[in-house]
Amino acid sequence: MKRTVLTLALAVAAGLSSGLAAAETRITYKSAKSTSSYYQMAVQIAEAMKAGSDGDIIVTVEESQGSVQNVMEARARGGDYVFTTPPVLVKLAQGGKAMFEGKSDPKFNEIRALFPIPSLTMHFVMSEDSGVTDFAGMEGKTILLGKGSFGAREGEKYLKLFGLEGKVELAEVELSNAVAALKNGQIDGFVTAGSFPAPNVIEAAASTGVKVISLNDDQIAETKRTRLVIPGGTYAGQTEDIVTTSLPVVAFTTTAMSDDAAYELTKTYWEQKAAMGDAAPWWNGVDKGLMSNITGKIHPGAIRYYQEAGYELTPEQQ
Repeated sequence: MKRTVLTLALAVAAGLSSGLAAAETRITYKSAKSTSSYYQMAVQIAEAMKAGSDGDIIVTVEESQGSVQNVMEARARGGDYVFTTPPVLVKLAQGGKAMFEGKSDPKFNEIRALFPIPSLTMHFVMSEDSGVTDFAGMEGKTILLGKGSFGAREGEKYLKLFGLEGKVELAEVELSNAVAALKNGQIDGFVTAGSFPAPNVIEAAASTGVKVISLNDDQIAETKRTRLVIPGGTYAGQTEDIVTTSLPVVAFTTTAMSDDAAYELTKTYWEQKAAMGDAAPWWNGVDKGLMSNITGKIHPGAIRYYQEAGYELTPEQQ
């Protein structure tokens, strides 16, 4: 088999150029910022592709400033482009709405999904000493939201939705210091978003007792986000399932990628997922159930793999 070189692009992503028959195929996997967990995932995908193809698929990761940039670059990139983004951003781009208003392009309609990756998962983490077990109990407590991140924006939105705006003290502490602030009693809890299990939640649960708050069905409906269950036992002291919300993230390419390339990439990803999970637990949260997070069309090459593997796809995905 001829050597295939892939440069993948993620950001919260993926694309092979015109086929494995070429002497060399380069793919750009556009990633998130190099300091993020999603960049780490990109590196893990690159390693998994090499291992799963006996070195025939080589992935190079490219740093990104975010999902919007990744989608925008689909206008100019060729069949060698792979990127990750929440599916909702693809829908907005195709409709020329929100941050894509006035920036519509026919190329956006050529975007196709490959496979889901770990979702951005909301965590509302409260210290055991606070005694808080639900959102109502957060009133009068000191909460760390952080600044500028998806988790901070989402956390602020939930406080408003659930009648807590102005009823909690917002801590002026960086999210990176959340665990230390929780330990010394500077805060009662913190909000974070990321793939689960989240490293800062693992640390907080192991070093000081915490309660990760669940949302009820009505609250989840209010958020208009995707329901996600973190299995009991994921974090120390959390014996019951944690019901929360998430923002799905999917790896995409465009129709410029050959069917054979999309097939091999998708097949290798799923075949290597268990091994990736042994090295990084956040991959264990990815299963067939996350296929429902793909709300648009899947690349024909990836569809071939899913049909062979017995996955049920919706008419919209095909």
